[in-house]
Amino acid sequence: MAKKAVDLFFKFLELLVVVALVAMVLMVFGNVVLRYGFNSGITISEEMSRYFFIWLTYIGAMVAMREGGHLGVDTLVKKLPVGGKKFCLFASEALMLLCNWLFLLGTWRMHELQVTNVSPVVGISMIWVYGIGYVVALVMGMFNIRMLWRLVTGRVTEGELIQVVESEGLKEAEEAIKGVHDAKKATP
Repeated sequence: MAKKAVDLFFKFLELLVVVALVAMVLMVFGNVVLRYGFNSGITISEEMSRYFFIWLTYIGAMVAMREGGHLGVDTLVKKLPVGGKKFCLFASEALMLLCNWLFLLGTWRMHELQVTNVSPVVGISMIWVYGIGYVVALVMGMFNIRMLWRLVTGRVTEGELIQVVESEGLKEAEEAIKGVHDAKKATP
């Protein structure tokens, strides 16, 4: 049941990303057409497209974290023994959890200022823009805590110890390079 709720939540986030992206494109393109074609424009479109971009970025980061799509370098970690891989995963998750805690704390400390700060054109409280910090810090922090718990209780498989997802075509490129090196070694 919990997995289904999490899946639904992330489907909702993916829908929000699509809606925000479409809205941004329509607002910016519409404003360009109105400016150049009719010497007019929609004032709120610039501000709202910036706010949608902020939300789109943070929501996309949450989705990418769930899918393991964030950038990482695994060159050293691949070569470590299992204990070293576990240590690196623990350090990585603990540091990310610390960053999420700092993000949550910073959002909390700026909350009162953002509630009273009103956007210049749209006139909404800026907490609607910067309040995404609460959501992101909590969701990503839960992922960090879950992974740390699984690591400490020994439920992480060896394949999960490396958190980098291969890019498309990268594996083939590495194999081709290895083939070239092997061919050079074989040549007398």
